Amino acid sequence: MKKIVLTYGFIGGGLLVAMMLLTLPFHDRIGFDRGIYVGYTTMVLAFMMVYFGVVSYRDNVAGGTITFGRAFKVGLLISLITMACYVAAWQVIYPVFMSDYLDKYTVHMLEQAKLAGATAEQLAAQEKEMREFGELYQSSPLIQVAFTLLEPLPVAVVFTLVTAGITSRKRQAVRA
Repeated sequence: MKKIVLTYGFIGGGLLVAMMLLTLPFHDRIGFDRGIYVGYTTMVLAFMMVYFGVVSYRDNVAGGTITFGRAFKVGLLISLITMACYVAAWQVIYPVFMSDYLDKYTVHMLEQAKLAGATAEQLAAQEKEMREFGELYQSSPLIQVAFTLLEPLPVAVVFTLVTAGITSRKRQAVRA
């Protein structure tokens, strides 16, 4: 199980990190609105490795059958490695290449709120909230890791659950 989990986890993580690095020079041109689609599409592609890893485990290690629980465990371990690669890459990319990310995101969100007709009080409250979040986010690497993990976590959980449901096969009793 270890080899399969590591192999597919690092392939998924490699996809996430590669796409992050490939889009980094174009971040300002892609923008925040389109960037979310690029990012989550990449996550979906990367977390497809959960499916392939569980199928590989079922077919090559478990003799063609796997329970939902075992499939979920294998998928979750693959997901954790993929997410760890994502977080590790962001921990390097953020301070070196994107240290102004939160400031740019704050400006973008305030512009969006202004276009949506927010009042001056609402804009001030949103700006204060975003500045407080920025201070919290930059206060500790552990907090950065926790918030960064929250981004791919829903995709990972959904893929792991769906994969476990699709791939699980219990042994059938042999009928004479």
